[in-house]
Amino acid sequence: MTEYGRGYGSEPWHPEDPLYGDQGSYGGQAQQPQWGGQQSAPQQYTGPQQQHPQQPYDGGWDGSQTGQLHYDPYDPYGQHPPADPYGGAGQSPYGQQDAYRQHPQQAPAHQQHYPPQHYDQPAAAPYEDAAADDWRAEPEPPRAPEPEHPFFSDGVDGPYGDDRDDRDDYDDDPREGRSGRERRGKKNKKNKRRSGTACLVVTLVFAGAVGAVGYFGYDFFMSHFGPAPDYEGEGSGAVQVDIPDGSPISAMGRILEKNGVVKSEAAFSEAAGNKTLQPGTYTLRKQMSAASAVELMLDPKSRNGLTIREGLRAGEVYKLIDKKLKLKAGTTKGVAKAEVKNLGLPSWADESAKIKDPLEGFLYPSTYSVGENAKPSAVLKQMVARANQVYERLDLAGSARKLQLDSPMQLLTVASLTQAEGKYKHDFLKVARVVYNRLKPDNTETYGLLDFDSTVNYARSQSTLDTGSVDNLRNFNDPYNTYKFKGLPPGPIGNPGEVALKSAISPAKGNWYYFVSINPEKTLFAETNEEHERNRRIYEKEREKAKQ
Repeated sequence: MTEYGRGYGSEPWHPEDPLYGDQGSYGGQAQQPQWGGQQSAPQQYTGPQQQHPQQPYDGGWDGSQTGQLHYDPYDPYGQHPPADPYGGAGQSPYGQQDAYRQHPQQAPAHQQHYPPQHYDQPAAAPYEDAAADDWRAEPEPPRAPEPEHPFFSDGVDGPYGDDRDDRDDYDDDPREGRSGRERRGKKNKKNKRRSGTACLVVTLVFAGAVGAVGYFGYDFFMSHFGPAPDYEGEGSGAVQVDIPDGSPISAMGRILEKNGVVKSEAAFSEAAGNKTLQPGTYTLRKQMSAASAVELMLDPKSRNGLTIREGLRAGEVYKLIDKKLKLKAGTTKGVAKAEVKNLGLPSWADESAKIKDPLEGFLYPSTYSVGENAKPSAVLKQMVARANQVYERLDLAGSARKLQLDSPMQLLTVASLTQAEGKYKHDFLKVARVVYNRLKPDNTETYGLLDFDSTVNYARSQSTLDTGSVDNLRNFNDPYNTYKFKGLPPGPIGNPGEVALKSAISPAKGNWYYFVSINPEKTLFAETNEEHERNRRIYEKEREKAKQ
């Protein structure tokens, strides 16, 4: 190949190329090889002629003095090839591309020839594959560069003064022209603007994410490891707070926080620790420190509730409610009688005519929240609801079946007898066993009679140790008189506490039928009447000493 190399496109050779046209160093027309078919007339070039030395070339100059040219049908540098030796124009066994070589005048209309251009490109190796380097073939369109994401574009102006980056210099196509470069410059300007917007958006998103992580991380750390929010000081003003029965410390803290007493439930729970706080109505102050609130709740003066002692009878409970609500005496008793069916008694509660008070045994001993404007029925409902909760937890129904009792009502009655007869809780297990032993129909000590003064006092609505002689008691005709009627009384004779209930459910084992309490530390139990009489004499001596 000469110095007149080819560029990027399919441009023809320069006219001064020695392989262009049919002129040689001999100035005459080259003789054509003999082909079997027809041969198209060669085209003449009338421009300036130059003599060139003979060069070896397969299918070109033969090196003889005749200047005869040999045509290679695949040589893109030679003259027009002769007619198709295979029988007709365009019928080459090498396909459509050969047909275009033999008859360039029949090339597709869209093929264009460009004027010769000079580029400082390295010369191609001579006599490359004709099929791959055929300038008459349709040029392959330039491949579009791989689109680059605007975020990764550096946006630096290139050496051309427009907004292309330095890499565009290597992508220029000589055939592109100025208009193409201008379009690409405009596109790069858009990409630059998009790149700036994308960077701004990513920066804002990243900053927001970092801020959110920091905020929630700090909140998580403070809630799990930092001190709980708390007020300082003793607070001010006054607020009445109701703590429902059965509320744990955490629930109390939430109620106080809701009422503005403490700043957080966590601070209150931390200050309470293992201290025991009773439910009820408290008079506290606004914005107190958690420690101050706990201290005030432990002070009995701050409690505004109503406390029911264990073993207290229903009639005495009614009087306490009237006094607490500043009502006329007997008001609560009348409400209890009128609304007994609406107070929530369990289905096994006995409301027969033999029962002195249907609410007896269901006004559970505890401290209740009783505000100044509370209604007697609301207070009674709290007590019944509390009793139902405890009785269900202790499974009175199942325990009654195990003890071969007729109903949970009988088990509740045994607990009330244990509460009334046993003066001290440490004796309740043995006292409950005495009750069950006396109820045995085959016992030869009491013959099925309980013989309890407490039942007589309940029937008479009194509390005394001097109930009279046994003979007189046997003439007292009342279903609660256990000196006359065998078995249990019709119902409970008071409202037992949890210790008495558990003692009635699981009594101690023994054959005791009698007992007498000498002092708070000593109670004597006996299996026979003779033993019991000896214990009674000891009891009487102790009473005489106490009177002196």
